[in-house]
Amino acid sequence: MDDVSTPPLLEVREATKRFPGVLALDSVRLKLGKGEVVAVIGENGAGKSTLMKILAGIQRLDAGEILLNGESIAIKDVQAALDLGIALIHQELNLSDNLDVGANIFLGREPARLGVIDRRTIDRRSATVLRSIGLDVSPRTIVGTLPIGKQQMIEIAKALSIEAGVLIMDEPTSSLSHHETEALFRVVKDLRDRGVSIIYISHRLSEVNELADRVVVLRDGKNAGELNRDEINHDNMVQLMVGRDVSQFYSRIPHEAGEILLEVKDLVSPAHPRHRVNFSLRCGEIVGVAGLVGAGRTELLETLFGVTPSLGGVIRIDGKIVDFKSPADAIDNGLALVPEDRKLQGLILEMSVGENIGLAGLWHNCHTSGFLNAAKEREDTDEMIRALNIRTPSARQVVQYLSGGNQQKVVLGKWLTLRPRVLLLDEPTRGIDIGAKHEIYQLMEELAKDGVAILFVSSEMEEILGMSDRTLVMHEGRVTGELNREQLSEENVMQLATGGVLTAAT
Repeated sequence: MDDVSTPPLLEVREATKRFPGVLALDSVRLKLGKGEVVAVIGENGAGKSTLMKILAGIQRLDAGEILLNGESIAIKDVQAALDLGIALIHQELNLSDNLDVGANIFLGREPARLGVIDRRTIDRRSATVLRSIGLDVSPRTIVGTLPIGKQQMIEIAKALSIEAGVLIMDEPTSSLSHHETEALFRVVKDLRDRGVSIIYISHRLSEVNELADRVVVLRDGKNAGELNRDEINHDNMVQLMVGRDVSQFYSRIPHEAGEILLEVKDLVSPAHPRHRVNFSLRCGEIVGVAGLVGAGRTELLETLFGVTPSLGGVIRIDGKIVDFKSPADAIDNGLALVPEDRKLQGLILEMSVGENIGLAGLWHNCHTSGFLNAAKEREDTDEMIRALNIRTPSARQVVQYLSGGNQQKVVLGKWLTLRPRVLLLDEPTRGIDIGAKHEIYQLMEELAKDGVAILFVSSEMEEILGMSDRTLVMHEGRVTGELNREQLSEENVMQLATGGVLTAAT
């Protein structure tokens, strides 16, 4: 919106939305110009998702007004939003994986001829929109056969196919590889140049810094501030989001690591049977695992934890050879795994905070009679709620109603009740706000200080650089290099992650 005399394409005035016991939006304002990328950021619970759902017709305003091209509009439902040219690309995939790509792109809007679906037109128009985002996939490909990253791009193609004037992108890169993310950035910039207006939501502030023309920050359901292009930087965004200056975002305090606790020799995971993995992990050490999507990072953690038993190799704990046939074996030897997908693998969403925290310790919290020691479970739950600052009305709160950051703390708390010696973390801060990230970083530092060995997978370069004592870099199932603190840089990580080697001068 360079010309202040030009009215915005989309404007939200004094938007207010209430839920039982919660004021989700409190007189929120937002302006979006034609051909402008506006990033909306804020901690979980700040009101971002509620505002986007209102613009997309999923929810209705309680008070306030929405204007399009200067005229007041009523967005009664999703179809009304689409008719107005407003499309929301959800973070969670919303595809029919048993249908092909073209059928998904035009689902519910199928062109027809003489009352019969016109498949040729679907294929032709699908191919056009797929080319526009650089996705080399046939419209006849069954969606369920595609990797998650490409399925996310299909969602984007689906939204673009309606020729929307306003695109709302909610964490669009959460499942994309580095190359797919770069392709998306090119698409966003191209759409902006063609006059499409974009509202971009992301917890990855580096993305916001690269793409946004303006940043609107929400905090506790209210406008917390706004940044113009020349004001957008990491520190300014963080300060507005959390209401304070986070001068030391990453909590690493250099200290001497202890003895080798975990040693892996020639480990072969079923996902990459041609490669052998070797590394060690010391007490009190935080080791990052970097790599592109498909590098085998998650598979490595699952093999270490006995989810997928290894095809060969040796694992030693305190120098003693162990053989993990199942996660129970790993748990008995002091390992814990916080999985990548907390909703699918880490929590039972319909159960309470207390019940979830007690899951890992069910056998440990039993009386000799075999009945659950409810008092011990309550004690553990209360301890974790306090220690991890889990923001919940009570231990009886159903966990699905917590924010993403607090859900992640519940997953961590579940395992910390067992006092693990080796903590495996797979994308520990994915999809959570910057304040919760900081708290988890502090927790990692405290655990390391207490002698816990931490191995964590992350796709966020800042996280790898900020939290690692050492970093293992993987490519196609093998460790292509190990970087110590002095060698750790984005350039070195990417060189190894793409299968390259470091020069002797590095």
